[in-house]
Amino acid sequence: MLVNQTAPIPSPHATTRPKISRPSVISQDEALRRILAHVQPLSPRAVELWQAVGSFAAEDVSARFASPPFDNSAMDGYAVVASFCTPGARLRIVGEQPAGLDRGLRMAAGEAIRILTGAPLPVGADAVVMQEDVRSEETEIVINERVEEGEFIRRRGGDVAEGQKILSRGERITAQIAALLAAQGFAETNVGGAARATIISTGDELAPAGAALQPGQIYDSNSVLLHALLTNCRAQIIRAEHCPDRAAEIEAAIRRALDSSDILILTGGVSVGARDLVKPALTAAGATLDLWRVAVKPGKPFLFGRAAQCLIFGLPGNPVSAFVTFQLLVRPALMKLMGAAEHHLLLPVVTAAIADAASNPGDRPHYLRGILRDGIFTLGGRQESHALFGLSRANALLQVQPRTTLAAGASASVLLLD
Repeated sequence: MLVNQTAPIPSPHATTRPKISRPSVISQDEALRRILAHVQPLSPRAVELWQAVGSFAAEDVSARFASPPFDNSAMDGYAVVASFCTPGARLRIVGEQPAGLDRGLRMAAGEAIRILTGAPLPVGADAVVMQEDVRSEETEIVINERVEEGEFIRRRGGDVAEGQKILSRGERITAQIAALLAAQGFAETNVGGAARATIISTGDELAPAGAALQPGQIYDSNSVLLHALLTNCRAQIIRAEHCPDRAAEIEAAIRRALDSSDILILTGGVSVGARDLVKPALTAAGATLDLWRVAVKPGKPFLFGRAAQCLIFGLPGNPVSAFVTFQLLVRPALMKLMGAAEHHLLLPVVTAAIADAASNPGDRPHYLRGILRDGIFTLGGRQESHALFGLSRANALLQVQPRTTLAAGASASVLLLD
């Protein structure tokens, strides 16, 4: 039987189904620009140095004094005058300067003072000879090697000059930086505020850990995932709760969060299905919705809004989608909220060779999960948005642009995960 491939001409009396207007999908860059425009850093707070590690400096910090604060010995040995230290020369030992309080010792040519690492350099000395390079004979030493002026001396201010900037506002404080501040006599420092976060997971299909699964149910992994991601960013999780697909319960949970949180993250219920109740619940709770649907894969049904001081993020229910959108769009806002400088907002990007060919026939950038090792990126596991095993092994994301195919061995941009 032949089939007519020509579309039928509609009758002038036929009714036409009206087109449903759907919001346009915006680019990842535009979404991030609009989100960050609404983020104001929290008020700074003073914390002890060990507590500051991982936070961001709230102000520039300058050195209070030079470091080292005095000329001192870099070795155990003898303080000497270099010009009198030719091989075979004999020097008389006239004192000893250990590390600690300066004894105010002085010396002249032809003399030596026993000195330990970090000890103040005696007046008159211009070098230190290592104890391995001399022969000790009770009250004298015999020089075995030629000594150069300035040898094994740490000069005052050789590491840090007085007044030198040692920490910039927005810089992430590491253990090393904390040690530098401690060496300058600081007991505490000012850092960005700690963001208070609430997590709300939604969906009748989710069961808590330990519960017996009913037919059609899965365990709630998104709450754990987001709790861990927020903790890794040093946010304070003040509440994490689950709501079934009931509008009143979701709205009530949202209202509780808005009263006490700087950031609210919801998962599930932000798409277009009949049970996707988050958007109307947010509107009913008084939130302003700024954007919905972002051109990234996985993660298109992403939502951002605001209510008073609280930033609101609606993430897709699939765990990989929630993870990717958190890294691309939530994490930068959280970093800025806690006082990070601009270069800390985004995940670091490196160029790597890809072990496997990767193709993206779609119209959105696709972020593939995998393992970066020794400059080579290897895809890890299945790439569907529900597949947690591959995500659990991933330490990087490969960005594949729309309608692009990358051959095995090609160079590509890879985002490093925390």
